[in-house]
This record gives sequence, structure tokens and C-alpha cells, in this order.
Amino acid sequence: MNRRAQIFQEYLQENNIDCFNAEEINDELNTTAFRSHMEIAGQRIPLVVILDDSIYGMLRLQIAPKALKEINKQAILEYINELNRQYKVFKYYVTTDGDLCLDCCILCEAEQANGPMVYTVMNVILTHLTEEYPVLMRKVWAE
Repeated sequence: MNRRAQIFQEYLQENNIDCFNAEEINDELNTTAFRSHMEIAGQRIPLVVILDDSIYGMLRLQIAPKALKEINKQAILEYINELNRQYKVFKYYVTTDGDLCLDCCILCEAEQANGPMVYTVMNVILTHLTEEYPVLMRKVWAE
């Protein structure tokens, strides 16, 4: 496990946060993924905190798998573009498989992981999604 991941895991343990499962990826960046989920409107939204040997930490949420269809494509893309203009801390995008995702990049100092910052950003995302998730899903389900 890379040093940032060790520090983040220590932060989780010290604060009795037990909702993450760590997975070492064994790639060239020595990546560790901390998997969990957020409860939004009764749905479990997959969440992963990705820490590696680069200067970047990443929070990634899969908002809706296979969300983008021809019938809703324009509405979804226009809406997430509007959200991306409003929010600096995270960005929405659609994968090549049509999954609607949200990413947040956090800069990490040399061999450090700022657990309180990661947790604060997760709370900002939780507050945001509590408001926006129903709107996003109406666009996904639109016909």
C-alpha cells in the first residue's frame, strides 16, 4: 500500500470510519482504491477514493450506470454542462459506456493524504447530490 493510502487508512481508523474497503491495484502508480457508497434518495451510489504515488487523489462516484441513451442524451449533457459551470470542486462526465459519473481531484502533498479534506469534500458532494440527484434521475428516465 502506498504511503498516502496508509495515512488515509490511519485517518479512517482513528476516526472510527469503517465504511471503506481498501483494494491495492498493483499498477505502476502503486494505486490503492478505497471503495464505499453514498446513500442518496434511497439509492446506494458507488464511491471510490483513489490514492497513488502521483500528486493527485481522486474521488469518483458512479451516479447512474448506462444512463446516456439517444432519447435523453441532449438533456443530460446540457444539464451536466450547466452543473460543471456552477461547481469548481467536482465535475460530471459520461463514460464511453454511457455511465454518468462525478469526479473530484484533490492535490496531495508529498506522501501525504489529507483525510479531513477528503471527508469534507465527500460531505460537500453528499449535500449537492441530495439536492441534484432527483433532478439528474428525471433527466436519465426522461422519454
